[in-house]
Amino acid sequence: MNKNAEELSRRQSEALLGGGQDRIDQQHAKGKLTARERMQLLFDEGSFEEIGMMVVHRSTDFGMDQQQFYGDGVVTGYGTVEGRLVYAYAQDFTVFGGALSETHAEKICKIMDLAIENGVPLIGLNDSGGARIQEGVRSLGGYADIFYRNVKASGVIPQISAIMGPCAGGAVYSPAMTDFTIMVEGSSYMFVTGPNVVKTVTNEEVTSEALGGAMTHATKSGVTHLTAANDVDCIRQIRKLLGYMPQSNAKNPPSVVYNTDDEYRPELNNIIPESSATPYQMKDVIHQLVDENSFMEIHEHFAANIVVGFARMGGRSLGIVANQPWHLAGVLDTIASRKAARFVRFCDCFNIPLLVLVDVPGFLPGTHQEWDGIIQHGAKLLYAFSEATVPRITLITRKAYGGAYDVMNSKHIGADFNFAWPSAEIAVMGAKGASEIIFKKEIQSSSNPLATLNEKEKEYGDLFANPYKAAERGFIDEVIRPEESRRKILKALVVLTNKKKSRPSRKHGNIPL
Repeated sequence: MNKNAEELSRRQSEALLGGGQDRIDQQHAKGKLTARERMQLLFDEGSFEEIGMMVVHRSTDFGMDQQQFYGDGVVTGYGTVEGRLVYAYAQDFTVFGGALSETHAEKICKIMDLAIENGVPLIGLNDSGGARIQEGVRSLGGYADIFYRNVKASGVIPQISAIMGPCAGGAVYSPAMTDFTIMVEGSSYMFVTGPNVVKTVTNEEVTSEALGGAMTHATKSGVTHLTAANDVDCIRQIRKLLGYMPQSNAKNPPSVVYNTDDEYRPELNNIIPESSATPYQMKDVIHQLVDENSFMEIHEHFAANIVVGFARMGGRSLGIVANQPWHLAGVLDTIASRKAARFVRFCDCFNIPLLVLVDVPGFLPGTHQEWDGIIQHGAKLLYAFSEATVPRITLITRKAYGGAYDVMNSKHIGADFNFAWPSAEIAVMGAKGASEIIFKKEIQSSSNPLATLNEKEKEYGDLFANPYKAAERGFIDEVIRPEESRRKILKALVVLTNKKKSRPSRKHGNIPL
């Protein structure tokens, strides 16, 4: 080996060690992988190509010129995931705690630009102590450069963020603007201000985990869409999630080979309880409708009264939005509306058809909901569905009451196919409430008010608590038996394969944020 080759090998070996073996050992002792180990897991074996391995920071203040490491705390590059090109960056906690410097940010921005220009998904593996304070405003400017590119990439390429360590202060806004965020339980946290600042300002005592840990954001804030048990599980979920998404908004999602059978599912006939007041598990319906083992739920622990996630039908990628009668009777509230609206908009950005399963008694009443903006949050979901141009199919399994019927992808806001089971009840409200209003005088003047109410409730129910009035109007395309639902939906998806729908020319709409 000649002198030049020896020098290159020496520098490469030094770069591969990041902050040194001692810090690598410390990372492993915390149960965490290093940045390069994470990249190797993310990409197909042997496909990763690193960019910017020899970059070092340019800071000379506070003795920083005496501390330089190749890569400057972030590993950037590209490779393939299941044979598909992907760009990614992984912050290296062994180098200055992964703190972001001017050059660190420049490396990330270069990768982001390449991903946008080439129409390729972008993955960010975050593990950083925040801005490198020795660089002052230059590091803050680096964050802003990244944020600006997150917005440029939004709706153009899929962006996925993994939080695999600390992510605090300004650093949290980049993951928040990406499409999906995954947090590792026990070793990651996100917050704008940490426990010490909270203690100083509000006198609250709180741990990092309680303030911004994975389960906190999965259950309370909804900031994270998925949680992972460890780094390996996190990378596995990223790879799986990518499988439902296209390379960019100019492409269609990937499909897998599927051999068509008769597609009848008799098990669906026995899911709806006899009493309309009895809950049932909507996920049982989902699993019967979609390809086996293909459903990947998003935001599972947040706003459990609505279910969203990806699946495949006939091998094709599909987004699912479903009311969940098992939790709060499937009612729409502020957080459920927001959760579903965000998911619908993602699917529409990236040409992923939508299947909407409806069993909704209405919007959740109460002062808390009104003061919390249920009007505005419900309007977000209405706006998202109305704006969507991807194939949209609705199946009403049971209740579809009031304004929630309109909002949940009704024919009136542009759904392509609307099916209903015979058990569907499509009305302004439930039979009991409606009867109490319509027949109020008759009930009050009756010698037996309860018997009269029951009689009028049955009368109203026979007239409206069914799908046939809506079908007569053409608001429902077909009333179908539960067992034939999968077959009907599959055929509808095939018919809609080449759907094209344009919107009036405009800069952008003004969604009620």
